[in-house]
Formats: sequence, structure tokens, C-alpha cells
Amino acid sequence: MKQLIIFNPWAGHGYAAKVRSQIEAYCNEIDLPYDMLITQRPGHGMELCRDADFSQYSGIVAAGGDGTLFEVINGYYRNNSSVRLPLGVIPVGTGNAFVRDMNMHDHDWKPALDVIKAGQTRKFDVGHFTTEGQTWYYLNILGLGLVADIGATAMKMKALGAIAYTLGSLYQILKLNPFKVRLEIDDQVIERENVFVEVSNTRYTANFLMAPNAKTDDGLLDITLLGPKSRLGLIRSFPKIITGEHIHMPEVETFQASHIRVETNIPKILYPDGELMGSTPLEIDCLKQAIEVFWK
Repeated sequence: MKQLIIFNPWAGHGYAAKVRSQIEAYCNEIDLPYDMLITQRPGHGMELCRDADFSQYSGIVAAGGDGTLFEVINGYYRNNSSVRLPLGVIPVGTGNAFVRDMNMHDHDWKPALDVIKAGQTRKFDVGHFTTEGQTWYYLNILGLGLVADIGATAMKMKALGAIAYTLGSLYQILKLNPFKVRLEIDDQVIERENVFVEVSNTRYTANFLMAPNAKTDDGLLDITLLGPKSRLGLIRSFPKIITGEHIHMPEVETFQASHIRVETNIPKILYPDGELMGSTPLEIDCLKQAIEVFWK
């Protein structure tokens, strides 16, 4: 049967549109049958996946960046079909953090298609969160505080590619504003003066190894907290986030949990899988091995 590819032509600041014909040609070359639906506006990917007839396909594929994947997974869970399909990813966006856990890099769309063609899957945890009375899902990360501020800045510089996140980080560090956070982590309550909270399902956030010990099928989300630190200290320690060594810094705490509630002294915008939306307070649950993903 065919794959349903939900394709975001604006992903990667238009890179996706430039390589669309090459992707289609390669699908034909490797004998991978597909239908392709093109997104027309923000949020359209969720609508297309929600309304698709899953019984006609052998997999659903998000072609874009992490934001496209966020739309597709939320359409997936809003689809009324009794058929549950494996999910695939074609990385052609600005941030392609999800595929980094498969040791792929930005725009490795040929290897990603080879993975889909091979048909091997693995069960994957799904993050499920509620904010402002609405329910959403994510596969990669959900952050707030500095990480969301960095994401907002990086969005304005998407034309620069993955380096936009590095530049956004340096800019936002100079504007640093700590906040108070209260977390209920399973049966533990934590109150901190904080710079950011990140709740990870996968190891990477953009090109940063944010949660080096995260596992995608253990039924647990990995929580990273950064306490107050000087701007100069953050800039000096910034390379450690790229390698994952930041978790050994005294200002960093890490936890694992299946259920998390987050409250802050001021509303903080959320940053799930490359999208800016919702705000604190919020509740997050890990849905253990809730979806199958094409994986090598």
C-alpha cells in the first residue's frame, strides 16, 4: 500500500519546495508508492492528517521540520480511524531534531526515505499535554522559559538554517530573566528559581544534546532544569549543551517522570516541537509506546 506524505513546502525557509521534485523522483526510484498532500497554511498539516482515510495507506509521513511533525502527530490523534499506522519523517525543515536520534542530520531526506521503504518500525513514547483547556501531543520536546525565547528568536532567522538556534541562544542569554517554577513530578514537588524547563522525549533539541540519557520507549519523559547563572557563565558553558555535558553543571538538575505538572509565577509560553503556543500552567503525561515509527 501507499504512504501518505504530508508535505510542507515552506519548511526550511523554502528548501522543501526546492527538493520536492527530487524527493518524488527518489520515491519512484526506490519503488515507494505514495500520495502527497501539500500544506497551504500553518495548521493545515494537522487538518490533512485528521481528515485522511488511514485505511488506504501503510504509513503517514511528515515532510518538513519539527513543526510539521507536531502538526501531523496532532492530526494523527484527532483522526477517527480505527486503523493506526506507523509514522515516518522526511527531514527538510530548519530544525530536524527528531531524526537526530536515528543519527541523521539536517536534510538527510534520502536516508529517511530508505528507512520508510525498509518498513522496520519501533514503538515510541508520545508526550501528551494540556494547556489553556486544550489537549496536544508531541514526539520530541516541550520547553518553556529560555528555550522558548530562543525558539521565538530563531524563527525570525530561519533563513540561516540550524545556526539560527545558536544565534538565538546567544541573543536570549543576554536578555536573561529567571522566573519561579513549581513542578509536580510524579509524587515529588519541586520549587525553584529557574531559567528554563525542558521536558524531552528524545535526546536532541535542534542541534543541542539536551537530554543525553533520554529513551524514547521507556514510558518516562526527561526533565532538564537550569537554575540561575550569570550571563557570562551561560555563554561560557554554552558549548556544553551541544555535547550534552551541561547535565553535569551544578546549576542543572535532571529528573524522569511519567506525569508532570508545571506552574510558574508568571505565564510562560510553551515551545513543543518547534511551535510557540499555549502557556503555563500545564500538565504533561507520557503515553508509553503509543505509536509506531519507521526506524532504522
